[in-house]
Amino acid sequence: MGRSPHDRQAADAATDPAPSTLAPADLVDSNHPAVAAFARAHARGDDERSRAVALYYAVRDGFRYDPYRVDLSPAGMRASTVLAQGVGWCVTKAALLTAACRSVGIPARLGFADVRNHLSTERMRQLMQTDEFVWHGYSEIWLDGAWRKATPAFNIELCDRFGLLPLEFDGIDDSIYHPFDRKGQRHMEYLREHGSFDDVPLQRLRADFAKAYPGWGEPAGALQQADFAADVARETR
Repeated sequence: MGRSPHDRQAADAATDPAPSTLAPADLVDSNHPAVAAFARAHARGDDERSRAVALYYAVRDGFRYDPYRVDLSPAGMRASTVLAQGVGWCVTKAALLTAACRSVGIPARLGFADVRNHLSTERMRQLMQTDEFVWHGYSEIWLDGAWRKATPAFNIELCDRFGLLPLEFDGIDDSIYHPFDRKGQRHMEYLREHGSFDDVPLQRLRADFAKAYPGWGEPAGALQQADFAADVARETR
């Protein structure tokens, strides 16, 4: 019988983080000069918790969430690419937060789960043909002897536009999606967990995207030419 999430969390809390959670990885490229500079500029505070919280908000609100810009190439998935482009989506923004934490000596890794997302645009619904989002990504940060989940995906402006409750992070409680929005309507449901990873498991992610979204081919190229912010503005007007 598998361990419950509570049992797994307790086991994690009793185990020191692996050295790999401080090391650079291919896509979590914490040794990239731009990532290191970003981390130094934003990791402010007197202790690791306050520095991790500062990095969380720097990533959450400093980079627009844009699911139209999904690029599943290695270059498109690197943390440093978010810095270069100024935008990201859940996986790449989590990669940036994870990389920034590692760059200033805070152990961090990636967590993934499949979710049912009741927030989308008509353009995405037509492409995906489902409201299930596979391999939603977030960060797991080692603070005060335990792993804390931090989800920096939705910037505050997007939350205000869509009427969502923004995700806050205090370095103590997990920061995961709210099940309901500000009006009490369904927002997000966690369906299944994939576990924790030192780097983005890109091959698995690409394979599952191909299965879940068979239309994600040429139409995705057209999606990248569309304007997510404009679609959101039109549909929430």
